[in-house]
Amino acid sequence: MKRLLTATALALALAGPAAAECYADYKAKRDEPLKLHYGVAQVSDGNCSPGAAEGELAPRLARDGWTLLNVLSTFGADGLEERKASAGAYFLRY
Repeated sequence: MKRLLTATALALALAGPAAAECYADYKAKRDEPLKLHYGVAQVSDGNCSPGAAEGELAPRLARDGWTLLNVLSTFGADGLEERKASAGAYFLRY
């Protein structure tokens, strides 16, 4: 019984980080005329790093004529609310 409880606790602990949501805040630009925007986007859960987010966001933004300038940070769902007002129309748009 004790082994079963230990195994269950371990499985739950390992499953937690894998199920965590991942978001990135970024800056992008569009030329002629120059436009800049700050945004927040959801990215894949598998690798929640700025580098992985950059590879995922650049093509999404490019489809609408935006060039990704940089990924500022990656974070979990707990960081969404504090960034919502700053991102405005670009909050979870891409």
